[in-house]
Amino acid sequence: MCLVHDMAESLVGDITPADRVPREEKIRRETLAMNHIVESLGDTISGSDELHTLWCEFEASETLESRFVQDLDKLELLLQMLEYEWDEKSDLSEFAYVYTKITLPEMQCWAEETLSKRRKHLIKKEAPERTVCTREMQDQYYTAK
Repeated sequence: MCLVHDMAESLVGDITPADRVPREEKIRRETLAMNHIVESLGDTISGSDELHTLWCEFEASETLESRFVQDLDKLELLLQMLEYEWDEKSDLSEFAYVYTKITLPEMQCWAEETLSKRRKHLIKKEAPERTVCTREMQDQYYTAK
């Protein structure tokens, strides 16, 4: 599921809240892309239907595994934020809000540890404040269907 969940993005790109694409449109584009991928694979690859099933399970976010992968995706965003802040010496605080969308307690602990490292780093270095992606945009993006 971890490998499959971003397959549609290979065709439509990684649509983020900052892109201001309504969630319904994002879902529509990704669904069409995933259907295209599965249809293109057809019978040439065993298990193409399973790829689609896993992707749908991820999107529905109803199983523990799908919620784990959803949270892992958000944690990966926090880690990317840290890396970019440290490398580019910029403040990407607006992305830290995704922490509030992590649902599993174990994943919240990892995210808290990540944000703690970030706070320690920011204390040592001042970075310019920058707001690109609002909380409202992230709320709309990460709200379950």
